[in-house]
Amino acid sequence: MNRALPVVRLRVPTDEDAVAWHRIFDDPDVMEFHGGRSAELSVYEELTARQRRHDAEHGFCLWTMVDEDGRVMGFTGAQPWPQDWGPRGEIEIGWRLGRAYWGKGYVTAAARQTLERVRAAGVAEVVAMVNARNTRSIAVTERLGMRLAEVFTTPTSRQEGHCYRLAL
Repeated sequence: MNRALPVVRLRVPTDEDAVAWHRIFDDPDVMEFHGGRSAELSVYEELTARQRRHDAEHGFCLWTMVDEDGRVMGFTGAQPWPQDWGPRGEIEIGWRLGRAYWGKGYVTAAARQTLERVRAAGVAEVVAMVNARNTRSIAVTERLGMRLAEVFTTPTSRQEGHCYRLAL
């Protein structure tokens, strides 16, 4: 059964979004597959600034997700894979959502918008790097039509991960 996806708006992150991201990601459940705890505010300040530059240069970034009432829910978007291992030089799509918004279709709706935007920017293929235990994100990749392309072990955490691919 397919349910209607909720309304979600994507915008280039603002300085204020760094504070919102820091607040809503300060949750062990949200950060389970991202080191287990929230980063310092300065990390989110640098991240939002980098995303503004990336959007200006490439036409895509990690956008802030905003619900129908204007509340910041998290982020989704695309950027070049930032690690020196894995799919170097390829464009990765990703998302992180505040716990209060889980299970409502927001990530799927926002990720579909992301795919449309990166396709319009001329990107031919995207990857999604997902912890093998992250069943919620794996379900999103499947809803997007992505296919498992590789199973790997992350060099830092030594955990199993999956690389999903989608030709646009």
